[in-house]
Amino acid sequence: MNAKADKPRSDLVDLPHEVLDFVHAPVLVLRDSMHPIEQRAQSTKALRVSHQPAVVLHAYPYKETSLIIDVFSRDRGRLSLVAKGAKRPHSALRSVLQTFQPLNIGWTGKSDIPTLTSAEWVGGMRPLEKSALLFGFYMNELLMKFLVRNEAHSNLFDEYIATLNQLAHGESAPIALRKFEFSLLRESGLIGDLTFCSETKGRVQPEILYVVEPEHGVYPAAQQQHQRAVLGKTLLDMRVGDYSDSTTQNQSKMLARQLLRHHLHGAQLNTRQILIDLQNL
Repeated sequence: MNAKADKPRSDLVDLPHEVLDFVHAPVLVLRDSMHPIEQRAQSTKALRVSHQPAVVLHAYPYKETSLIIDVFSRDRGRLSLVAKGAKRPHSALRSVLQTFQPLNIGWTGKSDIPTLTSAEWVGGMRPLEKSALLFGFYMNELLMKFLVRNEAHSNLFDEYIATLNQLAHGESAPIALRKFEFSLLRESGLIGDLTFCSETKGRVQPEILYVVEPEHGVYPAAQQQHQRAVLGKTLLDMRVGDYSDSTTQNQSKMLARQLLRHHLHGAQLNTRQILIDLQNL
């Protein structure tokens, strides 16, 4: 297999022990996190893929010397692969199959879990450090929860890489995460055009308060709904990626929480709970 050496993860040293426990757990809770409607693709013939841009979302032990890796690839979507021998002490894959690093990978097989045949570190990405590292795990957990296997999301893949770069370079984490969250919800088919009012059949008005409901779309808020409503301006700002207004930042955060909570069907986001616990220390 092709592999290039990577630097050790010294960026973990200063993290609180709660985060280190999460990062170093042999089997992360993400292992069993699947979208409720997730379907596994069935193939009747062996598939061979090479030179596919991808990132590792999660890995866990398989037998004595191998790993099962959950990857997000640009043109093939999310899938699981067997990385044979990756746990061996002298395996070149040990330093390559890391999270948050762009890779070029190849695989072959006709089962639900094909075999990794090549993995090459692309480089060009700064390592995530401290809180940015936990935000990265949060993004990975969202992808594990919402993406159906073997369904391509090339635009979302590009958005994911761009968000990692923004976090690595110290750009505003709340803004970067809001953009990613809504991109994920759109790409997953869980939200449509949030600037379209289902009641008036036209564009939302900046000064009017609206409620966003997955089943009913966007409509003007009644008096008793104002607590969970957002301005039309917020929805219009989000459409063009403008989060410079503090009201847009606050209301988009509230809306993201509402929509994610609804579509998670009560499931707990482990990384989000860790963030809440750390803030309460």
